[in-house]
This record gives sequence, structure tokens and C-alpha cells, in this order.
Amino acid sequence: MATNAEVTKNEGESAINLIRRFSKRVQGAGVIPRIRGNRYRTRTKSKAVARKSALKRIARREEVQELIKLGKMLEKPLRGQRRK
Repeated sequence: MATNAEVTKNEGESAINLIRRFSKRVQGAGVIPRIRGNRYRTRTKSKAVARKSALKRIARREEVQELIKLGKMLEKPLRGQRRK
């Protein structure tokens, strides 16, 4: 979605006033907040990639549970206070 902020120089208008009018127009169009919002945006994962990582997580969780049952791995204590 492109937003053009265009101003034309009026008669007898200084360059500084033209720049000031342009910056006001850009602020009014909301261009700067939208660009700053996109700065740290990451792409969403595709369904295949999300599914693959979910399967890896499930497999690892099952493996850890098996090792805990066999006594080869210590169970991690819960962090913080948990209500029961």
C-alpha cells in the first residue's frame, strides 16, 4: 500500500516552508509510524515449516519424558510459583 505525499511549491514560498509542509503531509498520512512498525516484522512460517517444528518439539518432549522415567535425566523444577 503506497502512500504518496506530494507538495508543489507556491509562489514566493521558501524552500524551508516547502519542506515543513511536506513533513506535515507525511506525518498526516501516517507513513512514518507504518514504516517503523514494519522494522522488526518477521515473516510468518509456512504451514509445512510450522508442522515440522511442532513434530520435532513433540518428539523431543517424548524423548525427555522417557529419559526422566528411566532415571537418566533429572526433572527440571518449575520456575516461579504455580497455583494448584
